[in-house]
Amino acid sequence: MSAVAMMLGGLLIDAALGWPDRLYARIGHPVTWLGRAVSAAERRLNRGTRARRMAAGAVVCAGVVALAAVPAALVQAALPGGWIGVTLGAILAWPLIAARSLHDHVAAVARPLMAGDTGGARAAVAMIVGRDPAQLDTAGMGRAAIESLAENASDGVVAPVFWGAVAGLPGIAAYKAINTLDSMIGHRNDRFEAFGKVSARLDDVANWVPARLTGLLFSLASGRPRACLSVMRRDAPAHRSPNAGWPEAAMAAALIIRLSGPRIYGDRVADEPWLNGTAGDPVPSDMDRALALYRCAMALGALVLALWALALL
Repeated sequence: MSAVAMMLGGLLIDAALGWPDRLYARIGHPVTWLGRAVSAAERRLNRGTRARRMAAGAVVCAGVVALAAVPAALVQAALPGGWIGVTLGAILAWPLIAARSLHDHVAAVARPLMAGDTGGARAAVAMIVGRDPAQLDTAGMGRAAIESLAENASDGVVAPVFWGAVAGLPGIAAYKAINTLDSMIGHRNDRFEAFGKVSARLDDVANWVPARLTGLLFSLASGRPRACLSVMRRDAPAHRSPNAGWPEAAMAAALIIRLSGPRIYGDRVADEPWLNGTAGDPVPSDMDRALALYRCAMALGALVLALWALALL
């Protein structure tokens, strides 16, 4: 029960507070601490033949995951029993859940987009997606932000809470390490393809269940679950990612819009298939609808955690 209750408490603290800017300015954030370790290791070890870089990347992956999980396991073992331990565990889990910051970053795109401020919207989109915002029209910015909301609902909220509920503080810490590794070195380019291959594949495995759970939460929260589940089953397997297509397809079906499709990364055009392609492009007001669906789905997830915790009493 305690691990599930810890994750519920961490989720509720994050939803209420996020990670305050003053706290970030003073001590940073656990993900940035891990990021510094990944960057230092990559600069020193990502060299030589492809086989050597792949082996070095595997060692770095294992080391960074251990760096996160082992101290978390020791801390959890030292926690007192009962609700005092649960409360302390919830506080420790809080920084590793990104429910509030994800909402705020997408809302920062929604506000200028709905006000007709395309320049402000492009600047906000650039903070959350990798594609060139200068190439995006209003519909493109809406798609990019809503896709980021759907995918990161899984990566930033459901997945860490899921692994924390399954394995406690070591589970959530290990997951955040895996996800940080993937976001930094799990890219398919000349520099990272070999070095980050193990990290990228491990991230795919770690997100397999959470991505589908997130799609299910969006479907149930939408009020039209049958349609959402149908679009997920049909379109998600064609997505470039083995996981991101599930929450994105559910979001697209819930809002009755199309997502994904061709996009520009630097000087490269990625001809991606559409999700819910028979629907139209999002309009600015769909941003508010997407955020409302996200809030409802995360609240439904919190309710599931609460029922799970009660069942374990």
